[in-house]
Amino acid sequence: MTMNKKIFAIDIRLIGKKRTGDETVFFHLTKELIRLDSENEYHLLTDEMNEDVLADITERLDIAHNSNVKIVSLRARNRFIWNLLTVPKYLFQNTIDVFHTQYIVPFFVPRRTKLVTHIHDVSFCAYPDMIGKGDRFFLAILIPYALRRADTIITPSQFTKDEIVKYYNVSEEKIVVIYNGIGEEFTKPHIFSSENGVLLKEKYRLPEHFILSVGTLQPRKNLPFLIEAFALLKKRLPEIKLVIVGNRKAHHIDPRIDQTILTYNLTSDVIFPGFIDAEDLPNFISMTHVFVFPSLYEGFGIPLLEAMSQTVPVCASDIPSLREIGGEVVLYFDPTKLASCEESLYNLCTNEALRESIKEAGRERMKLFSWEKSAVLLLEEYKK
Repeated sequence: MTMNKKIFAIDIRLIGKKRTGDETVFFHLTKELIRLDSENEYHLLTDEMNEDVLADITERLDIAHNSNVKIVSLRARNRFIWNLLTVPKYLFQNTIDVFHTQYIVPFFVPRRTKLVTHIHDVSFCAYPDMIGKGDRFFLAILIPYALRRADTIITPSQFTKDEIVKYYNVSEEKIVVIYNGIGEEFTKPHIFSSENGVLLKEKYRLPEHFILSVGTLQPRKNLPFLIEAFALLKKRLPEIKLVIVGNRKAHHIDPRIDQTILTYNLTSDVIFPGFIDAEDLPNFISMTHVFVFPSLYEGFGIPLLEAMSQTVPVCASDIPSLREIGGEVVLYFDPTKLASCEESLYNLCTNEALRESIKEAGRERMKLFSWEKSAVLLLEEYKK
């Protein structure tokens, strides 16, 4: 034990919940931090009590043999009790130097503990009508408090940093940009055989030729718009299908998705395969003809990098955060104009020279982002 040893606590409640972006971020950052740092001690705080789930998290994070890491299960009736009582009690009973969470910070924290909050995006400010009134009410109270109380705010892009400053008048010096990356399952070499393809198609009921979209099904993801653009594309490319990966039972799902599918009689052309197992996702993405990301608002856009890593041409909304991540290696469209989206999809489906130039440039672009680089920066912030 060294005299300079610190104890860092990380809120890992989302790990194992089969969420998309925010779970992915905390899983990979936590895993890389632990791999990188053997000097300091890590307390991974969760409300999960199921032993099988905890064992799975331990295995996935690869921490079974790390003497400086422990998972701490803290029981709480709900997330409000967790922030109001459960976590503060733990922080007061244990000497924790830094506590890292997402969005909402605990209400009571000992002075010795520094608070880091991760703000992935502030879509609830830009598009307040796209979330429920109850959530809007709590966010209006809790987010300003969290931003004031936090010692450091982590954002995944300069765009999100600028948005926080704009909406909440927070000092820029308090906000640190740490880009997201992609998991090692996307960066290690894959052996993809036709047999693998057949098995995946059977497992997820996939068509022969398809365009792919991956993410949550929230209104800001703009999926009804994509489905309408796809309906136009079908008139020119009748064999193509649209596959949308996302949790249809999740919170805030856009009800217009099903309505739009029915309106355009696309029930057999728009396919929802459900949650994709992590080990299947790289090969799953590599099978698609074009990857499309039609969001109205994003803090980062990990799926862009995932598609680039599998040499799939990417078509995305022309919004600042996606421009920041995609640079010049993505074909952009106006997310409010159907003709713009449909034309971009058509060009990427049919223009082989365009497809190849975007694919090759994409593989180079995605090398700029890695969880290892991000974890190094995050550890520096913890040490400060």
